[in-house]
Amino acid sequence: MVRTVDPVGHGSNVAAGGGPAIDRRELFRGGATLVAGAALAACAAHDELRAAAAQPASPPAPGAPATAASGDDLIEATFAELQARMAAGRETAKSLVARYRQRIAALDQQGPALRAVLEVNPDADAIAAGLDAERAAGKLRGPLHGIPILVKDNVDTGDQMTTTCGSLALEGSRAAADAFVVARLRAAGAIILGKTNLSEWANFRGMSSSSGWSGRGGQCRNPYALDRTPSGSSSGSGVATAASLCAAAIGSETDGSIVSPSSVNGLVGVKPTIGLVSRAGVIPLSASQDTLGPMARTVTDAAVLLTAIAGPDPADPVTTAPHKARPRAAEDYTRYLTPKALAGARLGVPRKGFFGIQRSIDGLMTTALAKLKDLGAVLVDPVELSPDPEAGPAELEVLVTELKVYLDRYLATRKDARVHSVAEAVAFNRQHADRELAGFGQEYFEQATTRTGLDDKAYVAARATCIKIGQLLDHAMAEHKLDAFVAATNSPAWLIDPVNGDGGGGVSCSTLPAVSGYPHVTVPGGHYRGLPVGLSFFGAPFTEGKLLGFAFAYEQATKLRRAPRYLPTAELT
Repeated sequence: MVRTVDPVGHGSNVAAGGGPAIDRRELFRGGATLVAGAALAACAAHDELRAAAAQPASPPAPGAPATAASGDDLIEATFAELQARMAAGRETAKSLVARYRQRIAALDQQGPALRAVLEVNPDADAIAAGLDAERAAGKLRGPLHGIPILVKDNVDTGDQMTTTCGSLALEGSRAAADAFVVARLRAAGAIILGKTNLSEWANFRGMSSSSGWSGRGGQCRNPYALDRTPSGSSSGSGVATAASLCAAAIGSETDGSIVSPSSVNGLVGVKPTIGLVSRAGVIPLSASQDTLGPMARTVTDAAVLLTAIAGPDPADPVTTAPHKARPRAAEDYTRYLTPKALAGARLGVPRKGFFGIQRSIDGLMTTALAKLKDLGAVLVDPVELSPDPEAGPAELEVLVTELKVYLDRYLATRKDARVHSVAEAVAFNRQHADRELAGFGQEYFEQATTRTGLDDKAYVAARATCIKIGQLLDHAMAEHKLDAFVAATNSPAWLIDPVNGDGGGGVSCSTLPAVSGYPHVTVPGGHYRGLPVGLSFFGAPFTEGKLLGFAFAYEQATKLRRAPRYLPTAELT
């Protein structure tokens, strides 16, 4: 695949042989080409841009394990395992908070200095003590009771923590109330342990950004190879979960921002159907594409989290809008998890724009497809998915316009913030250019200030083009009687490059389900030179249960997830 650049500087892809492939811009996960030449020294130079941050300690020796003090027995621990320890009296919710906090200190603030966590909840001990008292009294809220969860720093928490989207413009500003999803997690017994770093403003501020960098948090690092990207924009949520700094995390996605960091960090990520999970209380980018979703080390834990956060919310009308496929009652997504879920499943394999681009991906996909057949799946191979070449530019127009409308509306509610509109954020960044703009610009924010609203003719036309993506998927599924599509989530993690920013091109399947608003689940699919690569299942609206079932069957048959070793670079020999 050859990467070209259109007049606005936004990457587009042309498949080998000239066939069109939907553009996967660097705006959300930074592109998938491996960017050559950057390593930890360059990463450290880029970290000089972070605000009021101490220099990190040197990374550990290659393959060095975490220290005992950092909680080795929390590595890869599942919700069920943590619950069993609490039930047996070997742990309490309060001890889990303390021990995850130790891991954050050992691995995030020191050691490899992952920079995945922006702040830890000062109320976590008190919340945990209350949940321990409930347990002692025989009251258990469910599988999340006493489980420490991290949330991305664009999700409101109505507590002592701030919500900043990684930007210095919102530093010190606190949200007035919990986001709907946070309230659901608290009601389910989860402990909000803290806020995670992210690509600032969900990686839609400017061109040539570096995924995982924010003004507040500096450059987040991939725990599998510290010189490589964590991807984004849910960078910290992915890294913290992979490194067992929490039991699991919540990320957000507009296009790739859950599934891409999940893929390169060896996680299960769920990008739900637009309308399944409320966005109320989340710093917005696009009402058409924004969603929250789980990022976990196992499919079971991801299903438990999705069960907790899904549901109607009058404050986000899309969650109550009629849809023939919407579940009529609350779903328990764990009921779909069976090792035989793939037996008889008809899976479409798109090849044009997905194969013949990267040898590493072709090899992994060949192995994965053979395993799916062994598990009883019926592969419809190939299936044609060739969207309108104008879909990429159309998506950009939709996002720029919706950013202006919805971010202005949200910022107006943040009374204690320094900025209350996109235009004021642009001005703030110019005034603090040494800390915010030294690495990359704010071209998308600047473009947004020129947009007039959702009745603009260019926006209306662009949105109509984007809607055709869903129709394309619907047609292919109906024609071939498919249950889902299967593809590589994206390429292995590319090098962090603070000079040129993220690379473009490579393999990615996130845009099709993102623009259509359809569900997408990624599960560990293999490794290339020690770097994780995810396998994606995506399909029709509100089929999260089915997709999770497919992912579970594959996970149980392959057991491909590995804990990170904090190597300085990839396994190149």
